[in-house]
Amino acid sequence: MACCVLQITGLIFGGIGMVGTLAATVMPQWRVSAYLDGNIVVFETIWEGLWMDCISQLGLRLQCKFYDSFLALPPPLEAFRALMCIAVVLSVLSFLMAIVGVKYTQRTKEDPQGISIFILAAGVAFLLTGALVLIPVSWTGGSIIRDFYDPEVPVPLKRELGAALYVGWVSTALLIAAGAMYCRFWCWADTSAKSRYPSLSRHSLCKPGAARGPSLGVHAYV
Repeated sequence: MACCVLQITGLIFGGIGMVGTLAATVMPQWRVSAYLDGNIVVFETIWEGLWMDCISQLGLRLQCKFYDSFLALPPPLEAFRALMCIAVVLSVLSFLMAIVGVKYTQRTKEDPQGISIFILAAGVAFLLTGALVLIPVSWTGGSIIRDFYDPEVPVPLKRELGAALYVGWVSTALLIAAGAMYCRFWCWADTSAKSRYPSLSRHSLCKPGAARGPSLGVHAYV
């Protein structure tokens, strides 16, 4: 019962992490304009994402524009795009493998090794997805904080942490938690399978007539 709850919890965490990874990838709120001039009347808010820039006017009108040229983008932004796209694809594959593992858990008595492979693959894939999301999100957050406290950076160019970064961090935590749960379940299932189902090859070698059956038949006719 506890193992079933562990698998379902990991599936829920992985599903939420998958949706969060997709949301963080497409959200434009990676960098948000910071207002440090003491003016309490703010008419525009600038959002900078992986794919577009947006300007929100009084929260009523939103104008977004995709980046014009892919080759004109800074190299870190291109790398962040690639990492997040890979993370989205890998999160979907991880979630599908987790579904297969949970669905066929009841068949562990028939094929424990096959089910353990699905569980292990889902756990490792979730952990790898969490690492891929963590790199661009943390790198972007660190650069924003560094520029914010850098006196040489002009005030209009200072930015604050956007909502997409927080979504990415939460998704990373959920994906890593899901991966740890499935890896833990695989360790338990592998140990349980070894204790319940000893090696068939070792069992067959212990039988005196199993390996020497054909030769005994020949000698019997002689």
